[in-house]
Amino acid sequence: MFRGITKRTVLMGFLILGGFSNLAVNANEQVIAEAEDFKCLTEMTPVRGFFVDNLLGNLAETVAAAEQEKGVYPVGSVIQLIPTEVMVKREAGYNQVTKDWEFIELAVNEQGSAIKVRGAFEVVNQFGGNCFACHIKAKPEFDMICEQTHGCDPIVLPNGVTVSQEMIKGMQKQDPRCKTPEVALLQSPSE
Repeated sequence: MFRGITKRTVLMGFLILGGFSNLAVNANEQVIAEAEDFKCLTEMTPVRGFFVDNLLGNLAETVAAAEQEKGVYPVGSVIQLIPTEVMVKREAGYNQVTKDWEFIELAVNEQGSAIKVRGAFEVVNQFGGNCFACHIKAKPEFDMICEQTHGCDPIVLPNGVTVSQEMIKGMQKQDPRCKTPEVALLQSPSE
């Protein structure tokens, strides 16, 4: 995760030793993901066809937000549908327009991940679509998370073919960062 000892690390240790959860950590602390923070999809938690994690260790709240579908994800949440695209919930005030989500395009191989492009509006996915332009269409109650019934456009290849759930599962299975040859099949997102 984050390198070195920071004020946040010391504060988290103090709160944990004091019997408090890490939910009390200063919400304005910057959350800056490093390439090493992104791992094989099977090391993340699957929810309805996508994967979640939390850079601040608050996985339970991230999973709860994903499972209930509606509501705001906690700071530090990581959302991945396929190995090369990531959303990270940044600290409050990172970007009001993106509801504090940062979009990241990764290059992945057997050795791990490298960040190619990151930002609020700059990232274009491997299909040629701008991440923000799609996710902004999600209905407000879904915190910019796209699923089939959330208001986002379907993912379309440059040749006009709509990316199917089977195609997404195929991309997930081919995550080169995984030590096993295939990612376990996930249930399809609800129609």
